[in-house]
Amino acid sequence: MTYTGCESFQPVFDWNVKQLFLYLSAEYSTKSNSLNQVVLWDKIVLRGENTKLNLRDMKSKYFFFDDGNGLRANKNITLTLSWNVVPNAGILPLVAGSGQVSLPFPDAYETTKSY
Repeated sequence: MTYTGCESFQPVFDWNVKQLFLYLSAEYSTKSNSLNQVVLWDKIVLRGENTKLNLRDMKSKYFFFDDGNGLRANKNITLTLSWNVVPNAGILPLVAGSGQVSLPFPDAYETTKSY
């Protein structure tokens, strides 16, 4: 799937798909760890619901927990949209999108407190 800012998952739904569990993850490396992965956002899409997602102004659902300061000014953060198919019957396959987006993280950023 190529990122266009607005994606539809309607082609994924066939006779055996009850729902999709979508999740956006970030992958990056630090001096301490060669591989760090964190889920930023997730959503369940049920059969019959609107399957078109507007990803442009989406807010992170979960906090980034950084191991040290590896995110700040990191020039290679890779975002991947993946999904699990929840079938009516059978196995639960894991499917990744057919593209990734790499982007630099800012040198400074603000955090907001949520209570």
